[in-house]
Amino acid sequence: MHFLRLIILIGISISARAQDTTALAQHNGFKSIKLGTPIDSVKGASFKKDIKEKNQFPTKLYVVDNPEYKNIGEVKVKKLELKTYKDLIYEINVTTEKDTRLMKGMVKTFGEPKYIIPSDSYNWLAHNLSLTFKNHSKKEILLTYRSYPMLKMMLVDKGKKVDDIADDF
Repeated sequence: MHFLRLIILIGISISARAQDTTALAQHNGFKSIKLGTPIDSVKGASFKKDIKEKNQFPTKLYVVDNPEYKNIGEVKVKKLELKTYKDLIYEINVTTEKDTRLMKGMVKTFGEPKYIIPSDSYNWLAHNLSLTFKNHSKKEILLTYRSYPMLKMMLVDKGKKVDDIADDF
């Protein structure tokens, strides 16, 4: 009987620390910047340059300068960049100063992350997005939000281009 109680207690403590994918999915981005929304909905976003995602997909990089995004609590945000495909945000990169309170707050909100050994990063996953926490330098942390529906759209569009070429023979 005591063994059964111990197993139940361990199960409860593990599930209490598990990822809360619902909270991550509801946030769907950083503060008021939501993945999958048009870039012109972000105040303070300015075009930086055209880029190729994975050397294949034509995308655009934007930087954001807006007081609303300068801090996460007391943690200073050093840089905020957005990547777009067809003018829709598919990736948000937030570079912050290194502060242990940041990870503690994220664990409190989203639950325990999965540690990814090859990239030395922590990852939260929901059905429509991922959030990665990684050391960017000795004094900086990089948070990366990625939209799965937007990445799938890129692959579908690539398939359409191949079909168009095949149909042109």
